[in-house]
Amino acid sequence: MKIAITGGGTGGHLKIAKVIKEELNKRGIKPIYIGSTSGADKEWFENDSGFKEKYFLHSGSVVDKKGFKKIVSLSNIIKLSFKAKKILKSHNIKAVFSVGGYSAAPASFAAVLTNTPFFIHEQNAHIGSLNKFLKPFCKRFLSTFLYNDPYPVDEIFFQTARVRDKLKTIIFLGGSQGAVAINDLAINLAKFLKENNIRIIHQTGKRDYKRVKEFYEKNNIKADVFEFYPNLYEKIQKADFAVSRAGASTLFELAANQIPALFIPYPYAAGEHQYFNAKFLEDKQAGFVMRQNEIDLNKIKKLLKETDLQTLSQNLENINKKNGSDFIVEEILKSIVN
Repeated sequence: MKIAITGGGTGGHLKIAKVIKEELNKRGIKPIYIGSTSGADKEWFENDSGFKEKYFLHSGSVVDKKGFKKIVSLSNIIKLSFKAKKILKSHNIKAVFSVGGYSAAPASFAAVLTNTPFFIHEQNAHIGSLNKFLKPFCKRFLSTFLYNDPYPVDEIFFQTARVRDKLKTIIFLGGSQGAVAINDLAINLAKFLKENNIRIIHQTGKRDYKRVKEFYEKNNIKADVFEFYPNLYEKIQKADFAVSRAGASTLFELAANQIPALFIPYPYAAGEHQYFNAKFLEDKQAGFVMRQNEIDLNKIKKLLKETDLQTLSQNLENINKKNGSDFIVEEILKSIVN
C-alpha cells in the first residue's frame, strides 16, 4: 500500500505526521514524505528510516505575504505542485495524507490534480487557510473540534493518565522553543509556589534556559528546569497542574493524561487558533484560558488555591479517545480498498 504523508513546518503539524507514520510502520507500510526545506521538516524527518523516501521542496508560506511577494510564492507553489505530481506518479501513490501547513501545499494540489484519494487532518479549532481551501476536494476531513474524531497522540499519554486531586507539583510548558511570557509567569509565581510547598517543573526552551535557571538558583527555589526533554510525558505525569501554550497536540496530550491546565495561547497564532483550541476545553469545564495580555497573578494564585482539581481532571477523561492514529489509518486504508 503506497501512501504519501505531506505537511509540516511546525511541531504541531509534524507530530501528527510522525504518529501516522509510526502507525503505518506497525502495519508494515513505509510511506513517503513530502515536506519543505523551510520550517522544521528536515530536522524532524531527514534521517527518519520509517519513510521509504523523503522529499523536501523549496516551498514557503503564501498567506503571510503581500503584493508581489504573494504572487511569487503562489507561482512557486504551482510549479512545485507539478514536481510533486511526478513524485506521486513515480511511487504509484494510492493516497495522500496531509497534516496542513505550507509544506503540504505542493503534494496536496498534486493529489487533487491526479485524482488521488486525499485526506486532511486539521489540528486546530480554527481551520488553516490551506485546509479551508482544499476541504471541498478531499475524501475525508478529519477534525476533533468539528467532528469529534479522535486526536492522534502518543498512547503513552493515555497509559500514564491519572486523576489529579491535590496540587503538589506544577509544570510550565512553553514548547520546545520556549515562551518568554510563560517563563516570566513562572518566575513571578515561584515564591508563592514555594510558600505553598508546590514543586516546580519548568520547560524553558533553549534561549531562556540560563536566565530562568539562574533565577531559581539565586532565590534558593528547587525546580526541575530543562530546555527540552524528549520523553516529556515523564515530566507531565509527575505534575498535577500545567501552565501551557495551547497548540492542539500539546492540548490533547495534556487532556489524554488528565492533567488540568491553564492555557496562555500564543497571541500571534494564525486566526488566534490557540485561543479557540483552549476555549474548546474551557467550555467543557475541562481547562482554563487566559490571554497573554490579560495575565493576572492574583487571579492565577486564586485559581491554583481554589480549583477543584479532581472534577477538572475527571472532566478531561472523555475529551479525547485512544487510538487516534489507528482510527485515521483505518479511514485511509478503507477508502483505498473501496
